[in-house]
Amino acid sequence: MEVTKIVITGGPCAGKSNAKSWIQSAFSEKGYTVLFVPETASEFITGGVAPWTCGTNAEYQKCQMKLQIEKERLFEQAARTMPKDKILIVCDRGTLDNKAYMNDEELCEVLDYVGMSEKELCESYGAVFHLVTTAKGVEEFYTTENNAARTETVEQAAELDNKLIAAWKNHPHFRVIDSSLSFDDKMNRLITEISNFLQ
Repeated sequence: MEVTKIVITGGPCAGKSNAKSWIQSAFSEKGYTVLFVPETASEFITGGVAPWTCGTNAEYQKCQMKLQIEKERLFEQAARTMPKDKILIVCDRGTLDNKAYMNDEELCEVLDYVGMSEKELCESYGAVFHLVTTAKGVEEFYTTENNAARTETVEQAAELDNKLIAAWKNHPHFRVIDSSLSFDDKMNRLITEISNFLQ
């Protein structure tokens, strides 16, 4: 059995949500069973748990990181019970995305809480694919209306995109897919990059 876990990340309004259907279609055809780990931050924030509702940002980030790690572990556990030859687990954001929302002191506190190093979190994924926000280069397509947990301005979204790239830059298979292409071209490039990794 082959179980592969990858991350789809990116700045706000980068196309992650739409990418799921493209990935599902493309890799089901290639014989993969595709599983999606939902984005933890959106689940928490729309449920009322957020950095601004918890005591501190660090306390919120501890909860988010803990849940994210546990969800991914359970998806992998479930995958190994499935009578399938090839399983692709796609994480809607990975644990190191959280680094973009913390300062160094908060990150150390959270890593100590979950008992893992930044390197261990990074290496728990086979590959990371970053979709660049439309706030960088194609601002006319930028919107937050498709996600109730999103409030960033164009400037904030671009800054966050840069922080997310920095958070993952040390991963050995990290690919950045920009928004200078048409949306279909962007999705096709994502599928090609994932295919190249899985070969």
